[in-house]
Amino acid sequence: MGSLLLAVLLLAFAPAFASDAWPEIKWEALIPKGWDAAAQFKGLDLAKLSDSDPRAMEALDKLKREWDNAPAEPALHGKKVRIAGFALPLERIGDKVTEFLLVPYFGACIHSPPPPANQIIHAKSAKPLAGVKMMVPLWAYGTLTVQRNETTWGVAGYRLTVDKIAPYEETKKK
Repeated sequence: MGSLLLAVLLLAFAPAFASDAWPEIKWEALIPKGWDAAAQFKGLDLAKLSDSDPRAMEALDKLKREWDNAPAEPALHGKKVRIAGFALPLERIGDKVTEFLLVPYFGACIHSPPPPANQIIHAKSAKPLAGVKMMVPLWAYGTLTVQRNETTWGVAGYRLTVDKIAPYEETKKK
């Protein structure tokens, strides 16, 4: 009779345990306090530069270098997290995906320049995942590490060892 009671309790509290295992984080948490993506470009009036202006090309190159080297937040290393983002599949096995980039907004990494490295997560799963499609939003659950990785779409400042994914649905405020 004790095991039946335990089973009932586990079922009753399973949703609470599941959400506690992967606390939700927002993309802003990935940016170290005090780091400003545009700091070096204050005072530069891009509106006065044409696309073909060498100063505009130099500014874009400088921006890309700065963003590729954007610092990660060391306090997040080894943390279990749940984060919502848009997927860019990298490695496939049939119609399933084992590696993808997770980015904070639609179109990130497809357009140039890609977001700063601290806004790109390289997600890897030991098992192939269904439902990871180009620029489709999802929830990714797993362990986050600070690990820089260059990909064809941009430099990722984080790695997520994926435990599971779920379709994106906004969380409702209580």
